[in-house]
Amino acid sequence: MLFKQQVWLRQKLLVLGSLAVGSLLYLVARVGSLDRLQPICPVESRFGGAHNQAEFPLRALQFKRGLLHEFRKGNSSKEQVHLHDLVQQLPKAIIIGVRKGGTRALLEMLNLHPAVVKASQEIHFFDNDENYAKGIEWYRKKMPFSYPQQITIEKSPAYFITEEVPERIYKMNSSIKLLIIVREPTTRAISDYTQVLEGKERKNKTYYKFEKLAIDPNTCEVNTKYKAVRTSIYTKHLERWLKYFPIEQFHVVDGDRLITEPLPELQLVEKFLNLPPRISQYNLYFNATRGFYCLRFNIIFNKCLAGSKGRIHPESKRTLILTMVLIYEENFLAIPRDSVATERN
Repeated sequence: MLFKQQVWLRQKLLVLGSLAVGSLLYLVARVGSLDRLQPICPVESRFGGAHNQAEFPLRALQFKRGLLHEFRKGNSSKEQVHLHDLVQQLPKAIIIGVRKGGTRALLEMLNLHPAVVKASQEIHFFDNDENYAKGIEWYRKKMPFSYPQQITIEKSPAYFITEEVPERIYKMNSSIKLLIIVREPTTRAISDYTQVLEGKERKNKTYYKFEKLAIDPNTCEVNTKYKAVRTSIYTKHLERWLKYFPIEQFHVVDGDRLITEPLPELQLVEKFLNLPPRISQYNLYFNATRGFYCLRFNIIFNKCLAGSKGRIHPESKRTLILTMVLIYEENFLAIPRDSVATERN
């Protein structure tokens, strides 16, 4: 009886502590993200200043979208590529994570901008040793054709949690812009679990309940060895990135807000990438059947995300939900930047 009371008391204290310190990043992301903080070094001086309208011939790029689409399908010759001054550029921005945070939605929405060209597939160059050994030229040739004025963006969520990736990206481009999209960590972890569970069920395999994986039965505490939980400990992973990149090269996107109010989040990303504002409410319309926003490129072409998006999550105990809020550490935005240069030298 005494042991049960001790366990109950420990859980209660953990929940109360979690509520006291948790969700701070979530709230910060609601009112301002990393690039909304006052940087020590102005972003304009580091990245060469904001692009003006003249640098981006938006109307011309919009008109040529169809041509680029044909090239992406492989319907092109070397002569056509040369004639239209098309190139395969290394990315100037990468969505590095977080898995099940909304990386695909963010990439597709940014592709609404005529000055952005997306890499359609996850290339896994920096997190896969075999791919990385093929060299930077192999990576560049995996990029889509684009015009020199456009920005190529790729996304591979595994980048954020893989130890070798920050140094590898730094060696490619030390001034690259890095996008991180995060969600409330418990929701993200459950979404991660749900995707794995669905895969198991398709193969007629059984799988543990989320509570059994996420809570250590011996300590009744959050099991940080479970990958879905470990990925949600954003601070731990960001510290590794800050050894190589200053904080003004990161922008945190609120993945929860991107679902309900995508336009304000996209406008902040446009600003971070020094792009002239082009994405508008016209490009986004709510699909009541699917339950989230779809994309409108023009009066002819619309697009919704794959049906696998927006899976229904399994129910979890309320105590577990409150306990896991602890993962949303208040230190996520409080890592001292002075230590970055010191540790790198």
